[in-house]
Amino acid sequence: QVQLVESGGGSVQAGGSLRLSCVASGDTTSTNCMGWFRQAPGQEREGVARMYTTGGSVYYADSVVGRFTISQDRAKNTVSLQMNSLKPEDTGMYYCAAVRTFYCTQSSVSATTFDYWGQGTQVTVSS
Repeated sequence: QVQLVESGGGSVQAGGSLRLSCVASGDTTSTNCMGWFRQAPGQEREGVARMYTTGGSVYYADSVVGRFTISQDRAKNTVSLQMNSLKPEDTGMYYCAAVRTFYCTQSSVSATTFDYWGQGTQVTVSS
């Protein structure tokens, strides 16, 4: 089992920045892919950014390319999401997720692929 705990959400004005962090604990060697998803009220959970924790390629949703950066600190079992130039449409609950998969950074990967989830952290961007 893997436990994920997110932090760093909050409320900002459009154009502002936030940094989300996700600390993994438990059997972290059972996973090789961690990522961030978000869900707005009434909408499906969508992938934002993902990475192989063993190194390699990274995935970003088209809507966040150039604004968001995913990174990791292996020593701390932490994956972070730096979000810059935030827009009102970035508002939602952000979830950290983990899984072991060969398809981590493929655009077709959906939320259903992931086995482990954090409790979520709210991000609100006002115009």
